[in-house]
Amino acid sequence: MSTKREQYTAEMKTKLDELNKKIDALESKASDAKHDAKEVYKAELKKIRHQYKVAMEKFDEMKVSGEDSWDKMVAEMEKLQGAFVHSFNYFKSQAK
Repeated sequence: MSTKREQYTAEMKTKLDELNKKIDALESKASDAKHDAKEVYKAELKKIRHQYKVAMEKFDEMKVSGEDSWDKMVAEMEKLQGAFVHSFNYFKSQAK
């Protein structure tokens, strides 16, 4: 039986992987945009990719954190993941 920590880690990894796939799909869609829009999309996607990288770095830290810092790491991960989702959804709404 898995622990709450293992379950949370697996769920967060799944969420981050799904967001990464969605970013890939948006990048593909953005490459078909007109030149002016394409440059804006590239800049925004670069920011979103950076947020993803930061989230994955924090995720890696969280996986190896000690029990004493686990709750703090989860709170930080939730905040990062929430900001990442918000940025992604905003970009997605603007990319139509």
